[in-house]
Amino acid sequence: MGPAVVALTMPGHWVIGVLANNIWSVEGPHERANVNQMLLQYFVNYNFKKGWYVTTSPIITADWEANSGSVWTVPFGGGVGRIMKIGNQPMNIQAQFFGNAKYPSGGSPWGMRLQIALLFPKISKQEEKVMLEQKLKLLEQQTPQKK
Repeated sequence: MGPAVVALTMPGHWVIGVLANNIWSVEGPHERANVNQMLLQYFVNYNFKKGWYVTTSPIITADWEANSGSVWTVPFGGGVGRIMKIGNQPMNIQAQFFGNAKYPSGGSPWGMRLQIALLFPKISKQEEKVMLEQKLKLLEQQTPQKK
């Protein structure tokens, strides 16, 4: 268990924020190693037209229980993404690539994140009504009329 905090601002076309937490193990088998880990993720997006954006959101970690040379993982890099619909399903698709400026021995000098996230936005009753009317019109156009 441990504390977590998030902060976010959205000035104009930008989304800027940070997520941070630290977790500790509490009770459990004495054979298990203690846990004391920190996670820090800052994120910066610049949004373009038609749902495209450029982004960086590296996940910086520290394992406070590790040997001194293996505490930190510090990636740098970024990528692109797009919020779009496939059929009626909104989704966020993105790819980011990172080099690790600092990483534990035996760790990788690079990493990547490929993400597909299904989105379920809350819509108003009026928006729902319009969508249902559009679907009904589409179905009526596709169904052959009997004479």
